[in-house]
Amino acid sequence: MDPTPLLNYISRYVNLSAEEEALLVSKAGYRKYLKGQFVVQQGDICRYENFVLSGCLKTFYPDPEGQEHIVMFAVENWWVTDLGSFITRTPARFNVQCLENTELVQFSYDTLEQLYLDIPKLERLFRIILQKAYVASQDRLVRNFSLPARERYTEFRRQYPGIEQRVPQYMIASYLGITKEFLSRIKNRPEEES
Repeated sequence: MDPTPLLNYISRYVNLSAEEEALLVSKAGYRKYLKGQFVVQQGDICRYENFVLSGCLKTFYPDPEGQEHIVMFAVENWWVTDLGSFITRTPARFNVQCLENTELVQFSYDTLEQLYLDIPKLERLFRIILQKAYVASQDRLVRNFSLPARERYTEFRRQYPGIEQRVPQYMIASYLGITKEFLSRIKNRPEEES
């Protein structure tokens, strides 16, 4: 595993010494997943916080009728997990599935807790990550309640640049809360009001 992407990401928020970097890397797990494999399955306890080295994943909730509701995509340099399950050690509400062959750096709950003690700066890092995720989640809720579909699509493209070439249109429509036919109309007739 090449830890450079993870260390570069971390250095945007906190400065680790060479010894702290070495300790972090020594505690990190590494796993490859194939397209279609699940990293987390609904009902299982989520065991890892995952950093994406390569690949693309979706986090989704299947409703009782089997309809997928995509709540997030994760690409390189993003974190992905069922955070509620990971923190509370209770069954996951969400599935996390690979849309491409994927490489992840993984930290178990116990490993992260020990790293917080050994490298206190990591608590700051994860506080920042969680704060940013919480704000992004709130912003998405407001957008979904208040913005027309076209503006939600524009914001999606800003948040996930280049992902449209990696993700099927019906999944983007699910993320936006619209039908794939309506998404197609938005893309083909950008001047119309939605």
